[in-house]
Amino acid sequence: MLSRLTRPRALAVCALPVAALLATAAFSPLPFSLAQPGLTANVLGDNRGEPVITISGAPTRDTSGQLRMTTIEATSPDTAVRLGDVVDAWFSTDQAVMPRDSVYPGGRSTREIEQFNTQQMKESQNDATEAALNYLDLDGKDVKVTLKLADVGGPSAGLLFSLGIVDKIDGDGGGGDLTGGRTIAGTGTIDPAGKVGAVGGVALKTQAARRDGATVFLVPKDECGDAKAELPEGLRLVPVTTLKGAIGALDALTSGKGTVPAC
Repeated sequence: MLSRLTRPRALAVCALPVAALLATAAFSPLPFSLAQPGLTANVLGDNRGEPVITISGAPTRDTSGQLRMTTIEATSPDTAVRLGDVVDAWFSTDQAVMPRDSVYPGGRSTREIEQFNTQQMKESQNDATEAALNYLDLDGKDVKVTLKLADVGGPSAGLLFSLGIVDKIDGDGGGGDLTGGRTIAGTGTIDPAGKVGAVGGVALKTQAARRDGATVFLVPKDECGDAKAELPEGLRLVPVTTLKGAIGALDALTSGKGTVPAC
């Protein structure tokens, strides 16, 4: 014999598993990282009292303006991110919710991830040096470049390192600075052939750039859409695909001759 539940009782019975699910979601760690605008650093200047770029074996020049590499700060891989944290970040313009695997390689300990990021930075510096020397038609056997930047990992500073090396050795090729005296910021990986690659977190990096005085931001062309999403007022986006193209865009920006690419 079957008994019929009244509507209020039926709703109460159905609500119990939903409430249990919401409670579990609210208090269980989720597979996300929370990110926010991070530090920026002028690769033409000093970091912790030491030059970011040191060059021997080739004449160098004094520079003006700044070339600022940008970063994001993300919660550590072992930080428990819960539903409330995600909801708060979702409605914040200076925070982003990112899948943890898009920020950190999965299946590795915190120490292994730190070592991985350090190795990526080292490889990025080597590629950036090779790309810059190739652009300048200089032999890496004769010119030694040392890059030092504390507390930063990953490959996304490659483009700015290359631009910094070129500016310190050759400037704009005509006696001026690549920056034209401006504060230029940007992001992007680079390979030895000078090809610029996409990175993550560009919307947060533009905020960090503007916060630290940049008026121009070099962004990998494929990420124009992301960069425009939360673009701070007063920051001009310049899309790039190669080191040569980035230098050409900066030259056009300073000289007023030619076309400056736009997103």
